[in-house]
Amino acid sequence: MNNTDYKAIIKPFLSEKRYHHSVCVSEEAVRLAKKYGANEEKAAIAGILHDIMKDIPHEEQLKMMTHFDIVLTNVERSAQKLWHAMLGAAYIENELHITDPEIINAVRYHTTGRADMTLLDEVLFIADFISADRDYAGVEELRSAADMSLEQAMIEGISFTIKDLVQGYKPIHPDTIAAYNQVVLKYKS
Repeated sequence: MNNTDYKAIIKPFLSEKRYHHSVCVSEEAVRLAKKYGANEEKAAIAGILHDIMKDIPHEEQLKMMTHFDIVLTNVERSAQKLWHAMLGAAYIENELHITDPEIINAVRYHTTGRADMTLLDEVLFIADFISADRDYAGVEELRSAADMSLEQAMIEGISFTIKDLVQGYKPIHPDTIAAYNQVVLKYKS
């Protein structure tokens, strides 16, 4: 299957706004992949599929996670915004029969990040932050950072996430902390 096939597959799952976002993320992922040397085809596929489960009601997401044997930690259970990434990775692997671990992991970790992120993980993580449809305060600075250095964009993107969670008194996923620590230590050395 190619990206056109995947666009047709995701369309019934998503609102028009979320579908447009997925197309924009896919396009941005390809742009970043070209710039930083990641596989462009994988970037396009991961980008189009990253939010496939985002618009599914949370009750249904929980049922599907049980079906796929996904066990949530206490932090994950309290953070419904993370569920679609875990479920999306399981869905594309089990239902769409995507076997490429790079694509599966990029979808799985596009919300939290993780230690030892691959180039594709980073490309999708940042593409989701800076896609053309994004218009939040600070997006232009993050776009500029992504054009200068993927590592700088990762630091700024993860910092943005952590600040947002702290301000809302929300738990921070351990994978996000691990991603932040690793990229800061790598970038600062």
